[in-house]
Amino acid sequence: MNKNELVSAVAEKAGLTKADAASAVDAVFETVQSELKNGGDIRLAGFGSFSVSRREASKGRNPSTGAEVDIPARNVPKFSAGKGLKDAVNS
Repeated sequence: MNKNELVSAVAEKAGLTKADAASAVDAVFETVQSELKNGGDIRLAGFGSFSVSRREASKGRNPSTGAEVDIPARNVPKFSAGKGLKDAVNS
């Protein structure tokens, strides 16, 4: 499912116009992104949680040349599925 399909599904399930659903979906994405950027996390009971994880600097290799490459430290987004989502996927 891509974003347009998600917007259509939200519009249908919530009885919204596609424009209103698109605004709602965009607002959710922007809020999640903003909260993670500010170092926070988001916990949605029964669904899962979004957080930021620190990935330390490391050494890697260029697969085509074999040359060693420095990979800088960075923050990466992380999602952990909650029990409700896991149960729904496995039922």
